[in-house]
Amino acid sequence: MSKKLYIKTHGCQMNEYDSARLRDLLQDSHDLIPTDNPEEADVLLLNTCSIREKAQEKVFHQLGRWKHLKKNNPELIIGVGGCVASQEGAEIGRRAPYVDLVFGPQTLHRLPQMMEQRGPGGTIVVDISFPEIEKFDNLPEPKVDGPTAFVSIMEGCSKYCTFCVVPYTRGEEVSRGLDDVIAEIAHLAAGGVHEVNLLGQNVNAYRGASHEGEIIDFAELLHFVARIPGIERIRYTTSHPVEFSDALIDAYAEIPQLVDHLHLPVQSGSDRILTAMKRGHTVLEYKSKIRRLRKTRPNISISSDFIIGFPGETEADFAATMKLIEDIGFDTSFSFIY
Repeated sequence: MSKKLYIKTHGCQMNEYDSARLRDLLQDSHDLIPTDNPEEADVLLLNTCSIREKAQEKVFHQLGRWKHLKKNNPELIIGVGGCVASQEGAEIGRRAPYVDLVFGPQTLHRLPQMMEQRGPGGTIVVDISFPEIEKFDNLPEPKVDGPTAFVSIMEGCSKYCTFCVVPYTRGEEVSRGLDDVIAEIAHLAAGGVHEVNLLGQNVNAYRGASHEGEIIDFAELLHFVARIPGIERIRYTTSHPVEFSDALIDAYAEIPQLVDHLHLPVQSGSDRILTAMKRGHTVLEYKSKIRRLRKTRPNISISSDFIIGFPGETEADFAATMKLIEDIGFDTSFSFIY
């Protein structure tokens, strides 16, 4: 009788993608069948996010809710992955000694081997290292589940914004090879997927090598994806203004499959705060990119992220943010109190 796997996912689309790949991986390696009921699972995995406030405590609260399941079934395997796992490492086992496995975003492909490494006495197995793009070479082909799919094209971020933990939990920017990305999307399209959402912490920083050794940038990648039979809609997230290039803007004129939406986080409308955040661009540069994009694609919907109350922010800085919101006329905003 097949055993069952339950995965609880916190956070971004990258984690959703990783959780889906974990299901594929463990079904192939251990014949684990997904379940929506943690009470009947033989393996419980928590895929964590470190972006929101009190992320660590949220993880330990969830683990505490699973503690009785381990007590009732000592053979139950409990694993913690994702960005909090990368931050906390073996400390998770010290605070929650019933946890068996701790793995980072770049080592999820090693989970089958880690499950076999568990020794007698409940010794925790920890692997939060940062092998570059190794995980994608060791994952099975993704399962098709409906007409849309996430596809991770790069990992990590090298911007080191002062408010962000991503470079420390996901590592620096590493792009998948062009051929691997196209092969995955072609496989999904052959299975009936018509819309792909290309993922990366800084997705438009993509710089992947082709089989000829040529480095392909994000705008070029979009052209390759658009040529895949069956792909009718292309989305991507999340972008950084610094890499929102002229070539990428031109792609909106040249690639009809690109949807009429862009999420481009700006965080603040004050140049002084943007400098303190180490964002690498000015408000004027951001507005110029949006103006050129709207000239190319007049009907495009624009959304953005904002951080309010960043250390040192004054009333004048906040007013500048409100003015930017008014000037741009964002359709949607995601706003967070620092």
